[in-house]
Amino acid sequence: MSRFSHEVIEKNSILLLLLSLIAVSIGGIVEIIPTFLIKTTIEDVKGVRPYSPLELAGRNIYMREGCYLCHSQMIRSLRSEVERYGHYSLAAESMYDHPFQWGSKRNGPDLARIGGKYSDEWHRLHMTNPRQVVPESVMPGYPSLAKTPLDYTHIADDMKALRVTGVPYTDEDIADAKADLEAQVNPDGDTTGIAQRYPKAVIRNFDGDPKTITELDALVAYLQMLGTLVDFNAYDSAKFAQ
Repeated sequence: MSRFSHEVIEKNSILLLLLSLIAVSIGGIVEIIPTFLIKTTIEDVKGVRPYSPLELAGRNIYMREGCYLCHSQMIRSLRSEVERYGHYSLAAESMYDHPFQWGSKRNGPDLARIGGKYSDEWHRLHMTNPRQVVPESVMPGYPSLAKTPLDYTHIADDMKALRVTGVPYTDEDIADAKADLEAQVNPDGDTTGIAQRYPKAVIRNFDGDPKTITELDALVAYLQMLGTLVDFNAYDSAKFAQ
């Protein structure tokens, strides 16, 4: 475009506005229309399931305490990210998250693959006083979690609300919510139902106190399942880690 043409556009505000709108519209069309032409933008990933009642209660505590403000749950497809945290995050892993926990900054490490990385005892110490296990940590302690009985009287209502958003909880899941929550912290009881409804759910006492279901039980159960549902051997992360 000649210098004269530039001058005409730059000196004519209406023309500049119209051309800007055309340019933005073309860019928007190119990005938006394809999303309407495919069945879904989320890949079909085997293993992803809704949270168990105990995991959901732990996730609620995670959000209540603002953990997402310092910890992300989204590993980008960069070599440095993959080498440090594990396989890059898949969209399907967040399909039942309302809201998602991607986060916006990392004062602490990403938690997308924290499940099974540390023992329950490590998490208990970390929540009581983080510097017991990570001396340089700036995270505050949450000793009250181990002393506070978990209030799960409304867990079925939480599941009903999530079902409205598309989470596929069945009537049976909701009816058995309290029983499943209690079963997940009692490996000596009847765990057949929860094992069938929530594959790979970690079933054990998490806080070291079998007499009381505490908020720490729920939070550790949530952390211990993060990143454990999908078999990442089926994905070739190397080609994405550029």
